[in-house]
Amino acid sequence: MRYGIISDIHGNLEAFDAVLEALEQEDIEVYLCLGDIVGYGANPNECLGRVWELTSEVIAGNHDHAAVGKLDIISFNHMAAEAALWTMQHLTRTARHYLRELPLTRRHGHILAVHGAPTQPDKWPYLITLDQVAVEFPALPDDTTLCVVGHTHTPGIFEMNDAEEVCRHIHGYTYQMQSDCRYIVNVGSVGQPRDGDSRAAFCVYDTETYLLEIKRTTYDIESAQKKICRAGLPDMLAERLAYGQ
Repeated sequence: MRYGIISDIHGNLEAFDAVLEALEQEDIEVYLCLGDIVGYGANPNECLGRVWELTSEVIAGNHDHAAVGKLDIISFNHMAAEAALWTMQHLTRTARHYLRELPLTRRHGHILAVHGAPTQPDKWPYLITLDQVAVEFPALPDDTTLCVVGHTHTPGIFEMNDAEEVCRHIHGYTYQMQSDCRYIVNVGSVGQPRDGDSRAAFCVYDTETYLLEIKRTTYDIESAQKKICRAGLPDMLAERLAYGQ
């Protein structure tokens, strides 16, 4: 089975449409969306519409919760908080209901989907370092060999071997997974990458070949930036798109 896995769209319709076009060439059978559909970008309702037409395998991110009042934005920086308030004011009634009902985790066969981390899906911790990831592997259900996450906006493939040693694969993002290992994979961000690469990120995973690929595609950044500025959102949210930060 071939999975198309997306995360952190953040209301960036131009990036999302480019990713959807790229995924059309991948013979995808199941789509997973790891949350943060809204926040930062100027097209929250349109992105939500694309998601609910695409798949029912969707979970909530912290910005999704913030936009419907399920998460206090006191922990957000000022730009994120301003974007959350703007999004809250612009969501349709249908969109608000949809976001409120999303679960925090989903299982699909041997795959666990969570936005932040499996140990505390409602606390939204960041998984960046090997030490942070290492404590998450014991929390995975015994029959879970792959946990897919988002939240950091930075792609990464973390592997735990049968000796319970954890390593991170950062030299390219096409990886032949091993059947005797377990993985936590950050699939990157569709709408606001932060790894220095401005292209939208998404993941393709083939359960038959055990091949996992984190892919990138270009999109119309300038149009997304103009929309953010016209909406009255912080200019930095537009500027950072060009730098992948």
